[in-house]
Amino acid sequence: MSHADHAPSAPRDHAADMRAAFMGLVIGGVVLGALLFGIVKFTNAHYASEHPAAAAATK
Repeated sequence: MSHADHAPSAPRDHAADMRAAFMGLVIGGVVLGALLFGIVKFTNAHYASEHPAAAAATK
């Protein structure tokens, strides 16, 4: 099929496309930030009872 055989598509609403794109970008960023924050909090809570290794003797 050639390009001429296809029916012309309706004009796209670029403003709605941009709004959806930016909403996805913002929501995705918030979700990733919350995920990373949760991982750090859970990891810190897991290792909170650990004691640091003894400091190396100075020369």
